[in-house]
Amino acid sequence: MGNKRNMWISLTAAVLSATLVYGLYQLQRLQMQRQDTVTVIVPGRFIAAGEVIKEEDLGTVQLPYSAYTPEMVTEAVEALGMETVMPLGLGEPMLDWKLNYHNLQPRLSESTFQIPREYIRSISNGIRAGDRVAIYASGEEGVSGRVFRETVVVASVKSSGNMEVDSPEKSHLLSMAEGNMDGMYAARREANAMIEYLNLNLTEQQWLTIDELCTGGATKLVVAYSPESFNRFHAIDERSDGEQ
Repeated sequence: MGNKRNMWISLTAAVLSATLVYGLYQLQRLQMQRQDTVTVIVPGRFIAAGEVIKEEDLGTVQLPYSAYTPEMVTEAVEALGMETVMPLGLGEPMLDWKLNYHNLQPRLSESTFQIPREYIRSISNGIRAGDRVAIYASGEEGVSGRVFRETVVVASVKSSGNMEVDSPEKSHLLSMAEGNMDGMYAARREANAMIEYLNLNLTEQQWLTIDELCTGGATKLVVAYSPESFNRFHAIDERSDGEQ
């Protein structure tokens, strides 16, 4: 009886020991897997070119370090509010060069329209490509007022020589890309050419509204720089400082 009991005790101990060893092996294996992978940001859906990325558009995947490259986005904050330069597929790692801050491309529902000069009464000379502007109607009594509640994005501003209005020394867009806010505003101050041609990213309905207002000539547009442009890039600058 004693030998049988000792046999069962030995067998139970062996099973428990094997279970413990297997559990430790699995734990070590899991830890090694975690150490050998990196979390990257991916689209949670197909995102077309020109869309602005929102929090609900993002997901994550684990990639082995051997598949990771430095241009992959690893933090959601790096993508939020950015505009896609090209389409992004569901589940593909986001690459930073496929995103930009400047919103120069029209979004999915927009096109870039050149506003005829005869439609414009005045343009703020501080406006540059990538800015957000407010559009006002100026004309007969009852017509004057803000045309759109929302601001719209400037795709480009050009002089009478069809040249982009900017600093001759350094583009304000280059300063923005470098996160150099002082350089961006210095470029604005140094640019002194008059704006002759204005291109805006508009929906079809927005363009038709402008065309209907201004076709007769009695009503013209006043294009004003919006503080939303500064607030947006100032927030980006603060975010960049916080990451350093």
